[in-house]
Amino acid sequence: MRHTRIEQSLAYLVLVIFCAMTILPLLITFFTSMKGDEEFSLGAMKLLPAAWHPGNYIRAMHMGDWMTYFKNTAIVTAVTVIGSLIFNLLAGFTFARITFKGNQLIFLTLLVGMMVPAQVTVIPQFLIMKSIPFFGGNDWLGSGGNGWLDSYFALIVPELAGAFGIFMARQYYLQFPRALDDAAYMDGSGYLRLFFSIYLPQSGPLLASLGIFKFVAVWNDFFHPLIYTNSESMRTIQLGLQVFRGEHQVHYNLLMAASLLVSLPIIVMFFIFQKQFIRSMVASSVKG
Repeated sequence: MRHTRIEQSLAYLVLVIFCAMTILPLLITFFTSMKGDEEFSLGAMKLLPAAWHPGNYIRAMHMGDWMTYFKNTAIVTAVTVIGSLIFNLLAGFTFARITFKGNQLIFLTLLVGMMVPAQVTVIPQFLIMKSIPFFGGNDWLGSGGNGWLDSYFALIVPELAGAFGIFMARQYYLQFPRALDDAAYMDGSGYLRLFFSIYLPQSGPLLASLGIFKFVAVWNDFFHPLIYTNSESMRTIQLGLQVFRGEHQVHYNLLMAASLLVSLPIIVMFFIFQKQFIRSMVASSVKG
């Protein structure tokens, strides 16, 4: 009994430490967002602000065209999340439930793609985007203009399918008994009817987890918008945060205020779908 209490106490201690490590950066960000400009000119920095300035949040939103930044990010994120869920679930279902020649080889090739950093493929993707025919002033050979660069296509299309999403969907669908497929085939169901009538209604936890992962990845993406866009009208919120970096100084208080505001949609989405997300993680870790 004594050993059990000691183990529980140690477990709670570890959880408290990890919670503190997670919450502390958010508290520092919040306290920094409330500081006045004069505090950053001092040599010694304190955790709590000397005077509270909640108006920093309003000031931050007045620096830059944030309505455009939020609109671009919302459009790109919404279309990408919906499109990626469709592609990933269909591909995962195909690998898990349909037997065809080369299934394992193609899937292994897909897994290799998970090990390749995004920075390695950015140059080929950039050249492909620039060479799309009949877009951005290009002729039928894909030359003479910018193709899909500096448009929604460049930010959405490369993110529609991902090796991780397909892998996760495949592992989720592998847990269903094969007898379920056989019964559907005996009733005259094809692959698409089997997916939309049986598997898709059972994919709530999978949809929630993949949706959260993709939403966070696209909403917080800085690298790809930086490479594929160059006009103010196509900026996303992560590029918009650069307006607080001046030539000689960084407005840390306004930067932290804007960072907290742009993080709110992610926090809200997680709290809405947290139950489905946890169910999916448990289902993916326990087979059978």
